[in-house]
Amino acid sequence: MRAVMIDAVRSQPEVRDVPQPSAPVGGVVVRVMATGMCRSDWHAWAGHDDIAFPHVPGHELAGVVAEVGPDVTRWQVGDRVTVPFVCGCGRCEWCRSGNAQVCPDQEQPGFTHWGSFAEHVALHAADTNLVALPAAIDFATAASLGCRFATAFRALVGRARVAEGEWVTVVGAGGVGLSAVMIARAVGARVVAVDRNPEALAVAADLGAEHTLLADGRDVPAAVGRLTDGGSHVAVDAVGSEQTCADAILSLRRRGRLAQVGLLPPVEGHPRVPMARVIAWELDLLGSHGMSAADYPPMMELIRSGALQPQRLVERTIGLEEAAALLPGFDGATVAGMTIIDPTR
Repeated sequence: MRAVMIDAVRSQPEVRDVPQPSAPVGGVVVRVMATGMCRSDWHAWAGHDDIAFPHVPGHELAGVVAEVGPDVTRWQVGDRVTVPFVCGCGRCEWCRSGNAQVCPDQEQPGFTHWGSFAEHVALHAADTNLVALPAAIDFATAASLGCRFATAFRALVGRARVAEGEWVTVVGAGGVGLSAVMIARAVGARVVAVDRNPEALAVAADLGAEHTLLADGRDVPAAVGRLTDGGSHVAVDAVGSEQTCADAILSLRRRGRLAQVGLLPPVEGHPRVPMARVIAWELDLLGSHGMSAADYPPMMELIRSGALQPQRLVERTIGLEEAAALLPGFDGATVAGMTIIDPTR
């Protein structure tokens, strides 16, 4: 099969012919019809994750089951499926309780094993992790769910429990951030979107953000405080840096809730966070790490009904060769939305 291959940390990715995977026990092989590129893939390329090289990235995907391994009972060849980017083992107490996203023995395509920037990908514990894809939802839309949209949905609905009428500050208007804007509006919240890209902020406004703030050196928390009469009830850091995390925390009103989604690469050992404000104002800091397959049905129903339209977030679709060229610079990409890879191109 054709796949995007990375030979070492920060090496130039290349498209090569490599052996096609076989279905593991309890797992399947999926023919990839669409897969997303996001900042997490860049983190893997940059060496911020423990990756075994050579490596094929890619962790959010949709496609068709091409091979079924032993002990799989719920799936067969030809099924249209998607999958969370965190795949649980299916056996532990966390998986049994519907919290596979924190499984201690989790697998993550594109991180723990070869991922979906390829024509085929192997997935483990299929009966726990696969999600049936309704005919009404296309592959590109489904691929956009696996990391960013589902992550934003759980961060706001499952973790921060945002309520109608609350203010939500979304820091970062990339895939996760724009998803958060859409989801917050769908549940009746009011949104302030923050980004350094004016085009991304224009998309956020189109999706329902009541206010947009250009991160051009201004005091973002002070601006949010003025716009929301004291700070937001909920903030989402959808980027993952010391600056964006601090801006999100300091944008909260007293007893507010932060949903930290963006990964924070360590700076001098650990990222620095304004904990004095967290303590003094009794802020809740909530980590959010994807969403398990068990939690997909409510989100899928909102998409099927049209209440949520993640397809509006797809900015462009590219092939594997273009993906290989773009990945090293993706941390600085200014695309206002999601990039979807079609391995058949």
